[in-house]
Amino acid sequence: MSFHHSSDRRHFLKTGALLSAASLFPAIGSAADEVKPIKIALIGCGGRGTGAAAQSLNVAGTTLVAMADAFADNIEFAHKQLTEKFGARVDVPEARRFVGLDAYKAAIDAADVVLLCSTPGFRPQHFEYAVKQGKHVFMEKPVAVDGPGIRKVIEAAKIADQKNLKVVCGLQRRYQKSYLETLAKVKEGMIGDITSSQVYWVSGGVWTRPRSEGQTEMQYQVRNWYYFNWLCGDHIVEQHVHNIDVSNWFKGSHPVKAVGMGGRTSRIGKDWGEIFDHFFVEYHYADGTIMNSQSRQWNGVWSRVSESIVGTKGTAEPGVIKDRSGKIIWRFRGPDNNPYQTEHDMLYQYIRENTAHNDAYYTAEATLTGIMGRMACYTGKEVTWDMAMNSQVDTMPKDLNWDSQPGPKPGEDGLYPCPKPSKEAVI
Repeated sequence: MSFHHSSDRRHFLKTGALLSAASLFPAIGSAADEVKPIKIALIGCGGRGTGAAAQSLNVAGTTLVAMADAFADNIEFAHKQLTEKFGARVDVPEARRFVGLDAYKAAIDAADVVLLCSTPGFRPQHFEYAVKQGKHVFMEKPVAVDGPGIRKVIEAAKIADQKNLKVVCGLQRRYQKSYLETLAKVKEGMIGDITSSQVYWVSGGVWTRPRSEGQTEMQYQVRNWYYFNWLCGDHIVEQHVHNIDVSNWFKGSHPVKAVGMGGRTSRIGKDWGEIFDHFFVEYHYADGTIMNSQSRQWNGVWSRVSESIVGTKGTAEPGVIKDRSGKIIWRFRGPDNNPYQTEHDMLYQYIRENTAHNDAYYTAEATLTGIMGRMACYTGKEVTWDMAMNSQVDTMPKDLNWDSQPGPKPGEDGLYPCPKPSKEAVI
């Protein structure tokens, strides 16, 4: 299974990685511009989806025409928020507000561009259907939660290329001026040869939602998707993928194996599902370079969300390069852009200028890197890239309806079993 065609990742590493920051500011934002109207569908109407829709609507000539979510209240809240800001450009009557686990199909059918912002476990099937229907795509990260999902995304990405569809993904650091200029300095040799990287998403936890009376197990898990691997992939995949991607991006490759450890020590209870609350992974690239990855969700302790790329001459962090003594030898002078908005600006520029573009490959690569690290920590074993890519462990329930039973099941005490190293399947 290959990640790339000749026109995708290798081409990007030769050209796109060194894009000037000025190229990230397309002149398409004026409401007075004469631009072809574009109809948008939003799939997944939570906070990130609502934000993505707003960013697309900030681009001239776009109209939101359809919305889909597993839950009607999410749609209504997002619709209200977006209508208050954008008025008639939110043209989503009741008939185009689709509710349920299969609602995405009708919404995708109604639009030119789809925003895939639902929970990550559903992303492969949503992307596959959007490409089949010939739609341009903005797709949030991560793009899958397991090996079978990654393979589905890669195959759909290849079809998207064949159909000349444009795909932008939500690893927004790739669209941020301070990162792009830092990468350019690294490519110029300012830190020498890269020898290692340290990447961090160590912060507090996120929301929980209490179980409601009469709620089925499927409804509970979809509402609380962050805490179940078939929906989230654990926070090393869902959240830390941003930092992992930066290391891969600067290296121009992905790790070939991983070892690590993790568990949960503070998030133990009925509300926390089955996932870990901390990971530490040592990733090995083919050339011997090591990425040390820390991801953690503990409250009230030291936190850091960033990346350090270490070379023979110095260290690069976002917007700053230091020599081996720690002296700053270059600093990004700004101002920085809003990369969340720039992602959407660029998507519509690619569409209107008919410029080939597909972020799905590197986003799948970063996602699988996170999955490989999760596997290493869950099993306590060395896990290779090929093991992760070819894994047959498909976490998606075979029957998707509100009365069916997802894989994780609480015990008599209401607690969900947590993975135990040496006892978990890898492939």
